[in-house]
Amino acid sequence: MTKVVGIRFKPAGKIYDFDAGHFVLHLGDRIIVETQQGLGMGVVAVPPFNREDDANPMPLAKVFRMAQDADFIQQEKNAQNEKLAHEFCMRCIRQLDLHMNLFAVESAFDGTKMTFFFTSENRVDFRQLVKMLVKQLGVRIEMRQVGIRNQARICGGIGRCGREICCSSFLNKFGPVSIRMAKEQGLSLNPAKISGQCGRLMCCLTYEYETYLSLREKLPKIGKMVTTPNGRGKIVRHNPICNRVSVRFEDGVETEVPVSDIVMAPAEEKS
Repeated sequence: MTKVVGIRFKPAGKIYDFDAGHFVLHLGDRIIVETQQGLGMGVVAVPPFNREDDANPMPLAKVFRMAQDADFIQQEKNAQNEKLAHEFCMRCIRQLDLHMNLFAVESAFDGTKMTFFFTSENRVDFRQLVKMLVKQLGVRIEMRQVGIRNQARICGGIGRCGREICCSSFLNKFGPVSIRMAKEQGLSLNPAKISGQCGRLMCCLTYEYETYLSLREKLPKIGKMVTTPNGRGKIVRHNPICNRVSVRFEDGVETEVPVSDIVMAPAEEKS
């Protein structure tokens, strides 16, 4: 039996399992853990729970200790160094005329390594840039090219809904999003209205997609002739959430009516 705790290193980042050992941990506690990159500071995202050893044959890294005042000072120092490194790297990029968009710098907790995140439409030869960074900063340098969706996740921002964007607040991984999801939900297909901060289709289009599909299955198809209390007409639109449809009558007037008031036209029933 192992006492396991879930640790998150970044907001909305992936949760990793660690061996809690003898530590008494609570949700939100700051702790120091052993990682492949050395010691790191994380926050308890899943309180400790007991798990059978057979459930995970791989041994878990252990919680090293609770975070102390010196660790928070080190974290602030790292943040200052990241800002200075970002400014210096931007000057180097302009000097070398490299076609890349640097948007974030992350320092290892012990300050011995820095990772530079950037986007670019093409491959970038950054060998000379790395040499300049190593000479100036005196630490190990890693250049990491990521997609534009990852850029939005790291930078964060406010979506058109007025809330913090999903990928930087709670979304752990990106799923496939298609234009069909917007069509099924009756949304405007204007790219400016269904695209997120990253310029790609909004991740939230997937949240209610399955619900709309199941609701539409219960509605008569668009184009069918139906009979309503107001007369005979053709279905032109669906309103799945309200279980209503829009009907265009023979005189050209359109009215939204409940599905319960609709009777399929005999000619359509036979077909």
